[in-house]
Amino acid sequence: MSPDPFYASVPRHLVAVDCIIFGFEDGKLKLLIIKRKVDPMEGAWSLVGGFVQEGESTDHAAIRVLRQTTGIHDIYMDQLQSYGDTGRDTGARVISIAYYALIRISEHDRLLANAHGAHWLSLHQIPELIFDHNKMLSDALTRLRDKAHFHPIGFELLPEKFTLPQLRNLYEEIYQRPLDKRNFRKKILAMDILEKLEEKDKSTSKKGAHLYRFDRLKYDALARHGLVFEI
Repeated sequence: MSPDPFYASVPRHLVAVDCIIFGFEDGKLKLLIIKRKVDPMEGAWSLVGGFVQEGESTDHAAIRVLRQTTGIHDIYMDQLQSYGDTGRDTGARVISIAYYALIRISEHDRLLANAHGAHWLSLHQIPELIFDHNKMLSDALTRLRDKAHFHPIGFELLPEKFTLPQLRNLYEEIYQRPLDKRNFRKKILAMDILEKLEEKDKSTSKKGAHLYRFDRLKYDALARHGLVFEI
């Protein structure tokens, strides 16, 4: 089928997706980045991304890129915004739709990530990235902090079982500032959305710290009745 003359006469642009992939490991919020394998800027550090294929939505393109790099199928992902400055990509006129994703590092396929030249780096280790990728990262961190303040998305980064110090440490990493230990514990327990387990984590002391589990069903039920999540 021939394109309508109106569409045939307008410029063609490439559309890409770039994924800001966050993880939490060893008490640090980390970002998954890769060494670029093509010119321009071959060998430079880059976010994980790719071009949108024929017959593929931008959401499905981002899901494909995330799955190909991490091996995980069910990932928390949210669209950030579009980036379309005319000179943003020195190789061609490319409009990029950025997404941020939260994954449990322990669940991703390390061999698959290594095959793509992917590395997890803590936020203070992030080098200069290609094009406008540092801007994308900055925007994603702002969105993550805003979202985490009122929604329980932080649990997407933790293992199924975690201690309250681990949970507080995660939010300190997200906000990049210390949180009062007593106030945090009091606030999170008052929400009644955590299941306290009999198990303890004794990796840091003989006494150990109780493990907890996020009860999503209970949270959803309480949220429907007006519970406000706020950290």
